[in-house]
Amino acid sequence: MAPALREAYRRELAEADALEAAGAWQTAFHHLERAHILGQRHTLAHTKAHLRMLRNGWKRADAREVRGQVVRSLAALLKTVIWVPAGNTGGANVNPLRPMPIPADLKPYLD
Repeated sequence: MAPALREAYRRELAEADALEAAGAWQTAFHHLERAHILGQRHTLAHTKAHLRMLRNGWKRADAREVRGQVVRSLAALLKTVIWVPAGNTGGANVNPLRPMPIPADLKPYLD
């Protein structure tokens, strides 16, 4: 992972950490989605984003998110090297195979 991409990924996770510590679990999830977009082409970063989403869903008692993240975590670990849909936010509320627009502020890290 390129240094600038790694730093952006870590910033999103740190923001999620701070929001979760403050009890803002739903807002934190947004930053986990952004971390997912940044890390989805790198197996460990991709899997970590899904595991963090799993924990977040658990804390929010969101059964759909928990179920979705169990499957997505395993897929990230096993399938990242094959193909990932660019821009996909990684939450259980979106089709895991659907490409999505990449936020403009994240595009420079992914070019």
